[in-house]
Amino acid sequence: MIMRHFQRLFLFLVFCSAALGCGTLKRVSPTPAIDLIQGRGTLLVGTTGDYRPLSYKEPATGEYWGFGIDVAGAIADELGVSISYVPTSWPTLSADVMNPELFDFAIGGITVTDARQESMAMSDGYLRNGKTILCRKEDAGKYTGVEDLNRPDVRVMVNPGGLNEKFARETLPMCTLIVHDRNEEIPAKVAAGEADVMITEITEAPWYVQNDPRLAAPLLDQPFTRGEIGVLMRKEQADLLDYINEKIRRMKADGSLQFLHAKYGLVYGY
Repeated sequence: MIMRHFQRLFLFLVFCSAALGCGTLKRVSPTPAIDLIQGRGTLLVGTTGDYRPLSYKEPATGEYWGFGIDVAGAIADELGVSISYVPTSWPTLSADVMNPELFDFAIGGITVTDARQESMAMSDGYLRNGKTILCRKEDAGKYTGVEDLNRPDVRVMVNPGGLNEKFARETLPMCTLIVHDRNEEIPAKVAAGEADVMITEITEAPWYVQNDPRLAAPLLDQPFTRGEIGVLMRKEQADLLDYINEKIRRMKADGSLQFLHAKYGLVYGY
C-alpha cells in the first residue's frame, strides 16, 4: 500500500514538473486561429485608417479603402468570411496586436522589422517601401539628402509613435521636429507652409503628389531606407501566418499585387 502511494506521488511529481515552466503551468495549445475566425464568421482586422493609399477611413462614410484593405479583403474572401475593421493607432499598435480580444491581425503601412518580429509575427512582405520626404513643389531643389534635412531651420513633421518619428529622431537630430497626431493631415500642412518636410514612405508619397499639385517628392527614387510592408499578428497564430504567406505568394504570382500597384499609382512593385 505504502509503495503504491509513493508510486502515485512520483508520477504526480513527474507530471507537474513536465507541466510547469518557470513556476507556471504551460498554456494548452489554443484552437488554431483559422478555426476561430471561420467559426466566428468574421475576420477582425486592425488598421489605423490614416495612411493613404494603404489604409484610409473616409470620415463622412466610415468606409475603409486602400492597398492593405484590398489585401485584407482578399484574405477574408479566401477564408469564406466577412470582414470587420477595428481602429488602432501607431502608438498603440503593438499593444493592440498582443490583445487577442481586439482583432486577428493588423494591416496597412506596417513595416517588417526585427524589433516587431521579436515579440510578434509578421508575414512576408506584400509591398516594398522606404523612407522619403514630401515638401512643397517650389522647395524640391533644396533637398538632395539627409544633410539638407538635418538643420535647425528645416521644420520636419511626423506622426507620433511609428517608424517615421523614430527615423526623424535618430537620423535628423538637428532638425526642428514637429509631431502631429493625425498622419493624414500632415501633407496639407506642409503644402500650407506649417512645416517644410514630411517624413513618409515611398508607398504614401506618390498618392499625395498626384492629388495635391502643391507637393513634390524629390527623393522618391532615392529612399533613405528600404524595407517591406507586411501583416502583423501574434506569434501563436502560426496557422494564420502560414495561410497569409501562401496567399501573398499567390497574389505575387497571379498579378494581383501588380494590379494593386497600378490601381494606387505606386511605383515599386514585385
